[in-house]
Amino acid sequence: MFSIFKTDPIKKLNKAYEAKLEQAMHAQRNGDIKSYSMITAEAELIANKIQELENSAKK
Repeated sequence: MFSIFKTDPIKKLNKAYEAKLEQAMHAQRNGDIKSYSMITAEAELIANKIQELENSAKK
């Protein structure tokens, strides 16, 4: 009945992923390569979670 009020976890993770990529881009442009690599690694973890959720939703 209230399923229309539930948020989609994949959509939420996509927003977080895009935000991390933008943070990484700004770090790279500022010359902070260490932060860039750390933020990119976090973004990859989020991308893996998205992939897992998409795979489980297809089953």
